[in-house]
Amino acid sequence: MRELKLDVFSLYPDMKAPGPYDYAILVDEVDMGAFACESYGAQVTNRSTGDRAEVANITVSATRIDQLMELLVRNQVGPVHLEDVVEDWL
Repeated sequence: MRELKLDVFSLYPDMKAPGPYDYAILVDEVDMGAFACESYGAQVTNRSTGDRAEVANITVSATRIDQLMELLVRNQVGPVHLEDVVEDWL
């Protein structure tokens, strides 16, 4: 599994403070028999406590994971609420 960390300041330059969280897209390869595809998940880490939550294999669509990550960052979703937000989003 690979981890693509988001640079919140570059993605959202108008944000005054990106908060205490780091966000990453998790990229995993899913074997589909004759071929393989990428599956995307989300990870949130609290910088101050080190608490981390991740949800793997949310979608195979790069567009959809971008939409989800934008929602997580914009609303400063922390590790405690990640699973609930993903469940509601799906």
